[in-house]
Amino acid sequence: MILWFTIVTLVVAVGAGVVGVVLGLSGRRPGDVTVGALALLELLLVAQIVMAIAAPLAGNPPTGSLLEFWVYLVSAALLPPAGVLWALLERSRWSTVIMGIAGLAVAVMVWRMHVIWTVQGA
Repeated sequence: MILWFTIVTLVVAVGAGVVGVVLGLSGRRPGDVTVGALALLELLLVAQIVMAIAAPLAGNPPTGSLLEFWVYLVSAALLPPAGVLWALLERSRWSTVIMGIAGLAVAVMVWRMHVIWTVQGA
């Protein structure tokens, strides 16, 4: 994984998470800001999938378990669409909170993926 890309993804994930939780707890229903933040996060995760395929071919293999890394990556890529789907099915303030929690969960998973890729074998 590339450190700067990991940091960008973390910032977007934490930002989407905090915005979702704060807006949800203040009573706002899902809107363009919360759904757009998760859409941007999903775009970054798709780019991460492409980089995870290309990096070993370019001489940057993971130091940890490749299976564990891919399970984290696929799971993280499924969380934002699941949060948006939930928000579209149940348009309440709690679905906005759920979208925020999904963003925060992705942040934790992205950091764990970075650790698996760079630190595990050290």
